[in-house]
Amino acid sequence: MPELNTMMYLSFLLLGGLCCGRLVKHIKLPNVTGYLLAGLLMGPCVLKLIPKETVESFNLISQMALAFIAFTIGLSFKKSYFKRVGAAPVVIAIFEAITAVLLVQLVLVCFGFDPAFSIVLGAIAAATAPAATIMVIKQYHARGALTDTLLSVVAIDDAVALVAFGFAVTIAKTITNAGDTQLILSLLEPFWEVLLALLIGIVLGLLITVPMKHFKKQGNRLVILIAFVFLSSATASLLGVSELLACMMAGATFCNISAESDRMADLADQITPPLFLMFFVVSGADLDIAILPSIGLIGILYVVFRVVGKAAGAYLGAKIMKTPDQVAKYLGPTLIPQAGVAIGLTIVAQSVVPEYADTIRAVILCGTLIYELIGPVLTKWALTQAGEIKTGA
Repeated sequence: MPELNTMMYLSFLLLGGLCCGRLVKHIKLPNVTGYLLAGLLMGPCVLKLIPKETVESFNLISQMALAFIAFTIGLSFKKSYFKRVGAAPVVIAIFEAITAVLLVQLVLVCFGFDPAFSIVLGAIAAATAPAATIMVIKQYHARGALTDTLLSVVAIDDAVALVAFGFAVTIAKTITNAGDTQLILSLLEPFWEVLLALLIGIVLGLLITVPMKHFKKQGNRLVILIAFVFLSSATASLLGVSELLACMMAGATFCNISAESDRMADLADQITPPLFLMFFVVSGADLDIAILPSIGLIGILYVVFRVVGKAAGAYLGAKIMKTPDQVAKYLGPTLIPQAGVAIGLTIVAQSVVPEYADTIRAVILCGTLIYELIGPVLTKWALTQAGEIKTGA
């Protein structure tokens, strides 16, 4: 049989994802669940229609999709929006992330695992993947207090996760005597990374308005939009900081200084559906069900107590900020998905406690598999229970 080319594999991604998205819709599941299942079935673990090396070569699709997801989240962060919701999303994001981190760390230590290892692995629990959540909100046109809060929390969560992980790594290095001489500098590093990512976004969010003044046609503005979203992501990647934060801030800056932001959001909605579909199918193909048996006690503790910590922290933060009851009650289940950022953090984690590198990677990959498959379903359930998705949708 002749070797298939990249275009053929891309057609598999699109058609397979489209068909599975329609099939799961009949059993009231979100489209994103169908996309993930399509990738899992076509990928190297099941039917092997798409080889592993081909899946790995599609990293660019994931990078582009995440850049657009973050940028469109930023476009919703208008001044009027924050005047309406106040500081609640920031407080909730801090509480849900830190509670998950501390609970996982505490449980692992109580079960007798190495403190440095427990601190590093637990720190990864803060990260939440916004992509699946945003897709569910878009598919069902969710509206309400829970949806508004959720959009902000998953965006802010990335910054909180990076800072929390930076602190944890520094503490773990100190415990293992690997970096105690530069403790203060190490503690400041995550703050600098977040600040630099935000600065990149602000600068590019301002610069995007320049070509907008000279190009009025929709096609030209679409080119400008794509170019600046990619530029935000690429610049952040080049400087080693969060691409999600940079793209989000670019969108937030642009929407607050330009009256064209709503039109640009509409343009983005016209081109992103196939990109997002391919992203989730590729994500599904990258899931390795063969590693599930290797999860062990550590994995079970991580998967369970991360969810408990997220739910408890979100509830506590929402109560402190006196948000509507449906936010406190149902926000937790919407924060389960975990993917790109968490997997990226494992690379750093493995260098801090190299003797546990294989364990950390197995746990996070297993967690990603479980969270990405059940996360969209629980998000839909929570939004429905809160009355923000029409019954029967």
